[in-house]
Amino acid sequence: MPEPTPLTEAVDRLADRFRAMPQSRLLAAVPGHASRATAVLALARTLAAVALALEGRQARPFPDAGAFAAGDQLAVAGHDLAAALAALGPAAGAAAGSAGGGGDSAGGGGSGSGRGDREGGPVVLPVPLGSLPAGGPADGAAVLAEALAAVAATAELCA
Repeated sequence: MPEPTPLTEAVDRLADRFRAMPQSRLLAAVPGHASRATAVLALARTLAAVALALEGRQARPFPDAGAFAAGDQLAVAGHDLAAALAALGPAAGAAAGSAGGGGDSAGGGGSGSGRGDREGGPVVLPVPLGSLPAGGPADGAAVLAEALAAVAATAELCA
């Protein structure tokens, strides 16, 4: 499993930008989103959902705490994902969980978690992450790479 430190550094840089951003920029629309704050909130929700899947936990609602909290929400979600990736350990570098129990995460409907024990097969993603589709298997290295790409894309979108 690659070291997740670049992910925490990337989300911290973007979160700091949002913490310092004036209200007019936070609330200004960007392509595909009503505002920069909603773009970062969408990224935070994705990172949080993937972290929960890596931990073998059910998806749950991720609140919108408002435009001024967007940076903090991103930082928390990014650090949660980095911790979940680090917990996989080197033995699970290409095995981030079991492929069972994908189900519909939006409604919290199935009893499966999308993951078995830490030594199982790839995790089933509850949401798309870059080129990794929802419901498809992904290993820890692929999740880390796509999470970094998603943070970079959001940073560029919200520049």
